Amino acid sequence: MAKTRTQSGLSMKHKIGYACGDLGGCMTFALMGSIVTRYYTNVLQVNTVVLATMLLVWNVWDAVNDPLMGALMDKVFAKHHGQGGKFRPWLLRSAPCVAITFIIFFTVPTYFKGVTMLVVLFFCKILYEGFYTMFNIPMGSMLSAMADTDGERAALSSARGFGSMIGNIIPMIIMPQLLAKFGDTSKAFGIGATLCAIVGFVFCMLHYAWTEERHVSVAPSESNDSVKLTDILNVFRVNRPFLALCIHGICICTMQYVSSTLGTYMYGDVLGNIGMMSMASAVSMPLGILALIITPKIADKVGLERMIRICLLTASAIYFVLFGALMVASVPAIAYMLISSIAMGLASVSIYMQWGLVGEAIDYNEMITGKRTEGSIYGTFNLTRRIGQTVGNSAAVLALGWIGYQAGAATQTAGALTGIKALVVLIPAIFILGSWIAFRFVWNITPDVRAKMAAFKSGKETPAAE
Repeated sequence: MAKTRTQSGLSMKHKIGYACGDLGGCMTFALMGSIVTRYYTNVLQVNTVVLATMLLVWNVWDAVNDPLMGALMDKVFAKHHGQGGKFRPWLLRSAPCVAITFIIFFTVPTYFKGVTMLVVLFFCKILYEGFYTMFNIPMGSMLSAMADTDGERAALSSARGFGSMIGNIIPMIIMPQLLAKFGDTSKAFGIGATLCAIVGFVFCMLHYAWTEERHVSVAPSESNDSVKLTDILNVFRVNRPFLALCIHGICICTMQYVSSTLGTYMYGDVLGNIGMMSMASAVSMPLGILALIITPKIADKVGLERMIRICLLTASAIYFVLFGALMVASVPAIAYMLISSIAMGLASVSIYMQWGLVGEAIDYNEMITGKRTEGSIYGTFNLTRRIGQTVGNSAAVLALGWIGYQAGAATQTAGALTGIKALVVLIPAIFILGSWIAFRFVWNITPDVRAKMAAFKSGKETPAAE
C-alpha cells in the first residue's frame, strides 16, 4: 500500500498562504469575464461572428485542459516521486508564465491587424489558459495534501473563499478606473493587465512560500505505467463521493450562471427596480464573509457534508416559497432582494466548502483503488463545473427567446414575466435540490467509512479491491 509522509499542524500561515493562491489566480482570471469582451470588440474590433467562433474553441480548450493537466501531474509524480512535492513544483513553474502570458494577451495583439491579429490573439489566449490551468489545478489539489479532518478542510475552503472574493474585487476596481481615465484603449487594458499580473504573481508566490504538502502518498513500488490517463473513468465507476461532487458541480454552476445571467431581467422587468441590484451586491458580500467565518466552526461540529446538505435544502425551500409568493402576489423589490440574497448565500456555502469534500473524495479514492490521483480528480471536477457554467449561461440566453421576451419593449407580456420568474427563482430551486440529492443519495462517506479511511491512512488497512 501507499505510505504517507505527514507533517503535523495546520498553522495560520498555511491558511493565509492557501488563501493567497486563489487571490493571486483571480487577479488575472477575473478580467477574463465581462470586461475582456470590451477588449475584443472595442480595442481589437473583432467581428462578433468571428468572436463567437473563437469563444467556442476557447471554451472547449478550457474544459479539456483541466483533466489533462491533472492527469499529467499524477503521472509525473508516479514516475519521479519528487522530493519537492507533487504540486508545489508546478506552482513555481506556472506562476510567472501566468503573469507573462496575461500581459502578452492584453498587449501583443494590439500591434497587429486583420487575420494576423486574430491568429496572435487566438494563441495568446490558448497559452494563458494553459498556464492558468497549470497553476489552478495544483493550487486546488493542495487542499487534499494539507488537510486531514473536516475542520481543516473547511478552514482551508473558507480561506480559499476569502482569497477568491478579494481577488475578484481588486481587478474590478482597477480596470474600470483605467477605462474611465483612458477610455477603451490599448493603453488602459495594457496598464490594467500589467498591474493585475504583477499583484497576482506576488500572491501566487506567497501561496508557494506559505503552503506545504503536509502528507504526500508515496508508493515506491508504483511505476509510471500504473497511473494512466484513463484512470478517471474507473473513478466514476467506483468512487461515489466523486460522482456526487460532479453532479453537484453541474447543478450548482448551472444555477449560479442562470441567476447571474438573468438577474437584471428580474429586477428591471419584473420588479421594476434595476437599481436594487446594487443593494443586492452590497448585501451579498457581508453574507458571504459571515458564511466563510462561521461555516468552518459548524462543519467541525456536525460534519462538512451534513452542513452543506442542510444549507442546500434550506436554500431550495426558500426559493420554492419565494416562487410561490411571486406567482400569487406582488412582492416588493426590497423583500425579493433580501429573501433571494439569503437563499443564494445559503446555496453558496456549498460552493465555498466544496473543495474540502473534493479532498475527502480523493482520500476515499486512494483507499479503494490504492492510487492517490488528486490531479485527475480535481481537474475532472473542474470540468464538470465548466459544463454547468456553459449550460447555465447559454441556456439562460436561449430561454429568453423561448418565453417571448422582447428586447427594448416598454413592458413585457404576462407570459414573459412569468417565464422570467420561473427562470430566476424556480430553476435555481430545482438545481439546488439536485445538488442536495447528490449529497443525500449518492455520497456514501458515512462515519464508519470515514473511520476506515483514517485507519487506511495510518497504515492499518489495505486498499479495497477494485
